[in-house]
Amino acid sequence: MTRKVRSVRVSEELAALDLSGIVRECERYLRDLESATLLHNSGNKEAAEALLKARQADLGRKIGKKVWEARIAEQEKK
Repeated sequence: MTRKVRSVRVSEELAALDLSGIVRECERYLRDLESATLLHNSGNKEAAEALLKARQADLGRKIGKKVWEARIAEQEKK
């Protein structure tokens, strides 16, 4: 059973979040997932796993940086 969310509380720091940048990073991650799938299907499982591990760490770091930049921008605004 699904529940509808009527409102979501977002902290003020995230109001300045670069959503287009986050979407762009997710697009790049999806392209790398596609590449990893092709590598896996061609028989190179180790390279596919290495690509995924590296890209997941990179994605987490970049998203974290975007959130950090939004927090800094909010603090400077105050």
